[in-house]
Amino acid sequence: MTTSDAAATPPATSSAAPADPADKPAARDPWDLPDVSGLVIGVLGGTGDQGRGLAYRFAKAGHKVIIGSRAAERAQAAVEDPQLSNLGVEGAANADCARRSDVVIVAVPWEGHAKTLQALREELAGKLVIDCVNPLGFDKKGAYALKPEEGSAAEQAAALLPDSRVTAAFHHLSAVLLQDPEVAEIDTDVMVLGERRADTDLVQALAARIPGMRGVFAGRLRNAHQVESLVANLISVNRRYKAHAGLRVTDV
Repeated sequence: MTTSDAAATPPATSSAAPADPADKPAARDPWDLPDVSGLVIGVLGGTGDQGRGLAYRFAKAGHKVIIGSRAAERAQAAVEDPQLSNLGVEGAANADCARRSDVVIVAVPWEGHAKTLQALREELAGKLVIDCVNPLGFDKKGAYALKPEEGSAAEQAAALLPDSRVTAAFHHLSAVLLQDPEVAEIDTDVMVLGERRADTDLVQALAARIPGMRGVFAGRLRNAHQVESLVANLISVNRRYKAHAGLRVTDV
């Protein structure tokens, strides 16, 4: 074929029909969340105020709840409180709590965060882990945020638990309100962070099990530091206004 013949030859056309916009899958409804009612929830640090409060609320919502402590005796003593025992909450050593639970909430003090998780790497393998620890310091000026080497408590958890599905949530909740049986609803949103949508959907659904509460996706774990740090601001709000402040996200 000569150059002139090639130039005169019309370009090949595709026989494929143009894509029909109607064939494009519909966007997922962000509020179409899974049924999590049958999940067993473990709370590491369940003898502390926030852990006890979360254990109480999830047990009240109908979940089987196990609280963990470094000492099984301490966990057993905690669940002798009628507020927990009447709802069937069990106490166990941290390792047993982790093994027996489908979802594990980490609510331990920041100072013991790394050591606790390092010791439970095997027991937490394959588990959905929800880290709600806030790295904070306190001085005469009040609370202030700390910056872990990994970036945040949640990122530290992900580094220490490579075989777990680590998420972050439940940072901004008042332990006083969580534990108060006279408070029927916790009027707040929960910022949920994680790497996989299936995991963050589960955490959002768990948040919605507590009346008045809503889980809102807030990004990947690299965004966890500012969520954890905001607790220092809420502490300042609460001290000034004698309140138990939470958060609401508008327009979603």
